[in-house]
Amino acid sequence: MNKDYSNVLSKLDMIAAKIYDDFEQTKIPNIDLPTRTKANIKFNDKLNVWKYGANTTERSAKSLDGAYMLLRTMYMADFIKEMIKVKKSSTLREMYYISEGWDLAKFHSQNESNLLAEDLEVITQCLREDFKLRPEEDGARVIGNITIEEMTRNNTKKKIHCQDDVGDAGYSIPYNVEPEKLTIKGMDADFIIAIETGGMFDRLVENEFDTSNRSILVHLKGQPARSTRRFIKRISAEKNLPVLVFTDCDPWSYRIFASLAYGAIKTAHISEYLATPSSQYLGVTPSDIENYDLPTDSLTKEDINALKSELTDPRFQDSFWKEEIKLQLKLGKKSEQQALAKYGLDYVTDTYLPEKLAEMGITKK
Repeated sequence: MNKDYSNVLSKLDMIAAKIYDDFEQTKIPNIDLPTRTKANIKFNDKLNVWKYGANTTERSAKSLDGAYMLLRTMYMADFIKEMIKVKKSSTLREMYYISEGWDLAKFHSQNESNLLAEDLEVITQCLREDFKLRPEEDGARVIGNITIEEMTRNNTKKKIHCQDDVGDAGYSIPYNVEPEKLTIKGMDADFIIAIETGGMFDRLVENEFDTSNRSILVHLKGQPARSTRRFIKRISAEKNLPVLVFTDCDPWSYRIFASLAYGAIKTAHISEYLATPSSQYLGVTPSDIENYDLPTDSLTKEDINALKSELTDPRFQDSFWKEEIKLQLKLGKKSEQQALAKYGLDYVTDTYLPEKLAEMGITKK
């Protein structure tokens, strides 16, 4: 299936038309964008995710920095249009280096070019994948009774069963998981477990947790890539499966959960595509540190500041998170998933996860 990019091209042209019209009317060219901060994310009752609010910031040619940014915007839009025309794609890193040939419009850092790519998403309401831009990192891994049909580089469709047709590493999620590239042909599972660390993912795979507990295991690789979040969203929505998020017990891991369940602050403009609001937190929790007598490390100053920040984060305002975060600040401790190995290599699959799943009302069928 070939994607129709006419809508993407039209929206990119509208940006240039807006700048041109400003010049025609002898106005200083400008573009308004939502303010991408914690203070400007609001809960959208209809979509059940966190989106940007009404606060905006102006990119205007009235300042030198603003004029440069508008110039870079035009160059980037033109670059994207050319990629679509010649049926090529680029990594975000490649685009940063390509800008070296844009004279005054070249970027000073890759973070600057990444942010502008996100700005274009906000302005056009298109996804980065629509721009033929892909991240540098590879995708996360999947093991479970799910059959994927993926479009190969030869434009042929290939079915992959994520247990029978893969090794221990599992199926690698591609950067583009939209329907024109990837379809879900079949799945027989009761829930999805999104796992933060590679070590814990490998433990569950080795102990065959996916088969014994009819589950889909997804390795998040730390803060999950957009394609990983989109993949989880799709398989959860299309097959109506609950998503359980299994992470370390620290503030950075809680933000991993938040990005999956509520939407990340930097991508709040596309939360409805990336977030799975029905996601539940499986652990490890500060309460687990006490209940399971887990090995711990002391919270750092950065950890403490992050936890205090989460107490004012609108995504962490329910009683569960407030109580757990306050308990962790009181304990002054954090713990890792692998700390469960204190009780043996099989403890996490034989005892910990079954107990946690039972508490959540999720049992074997």
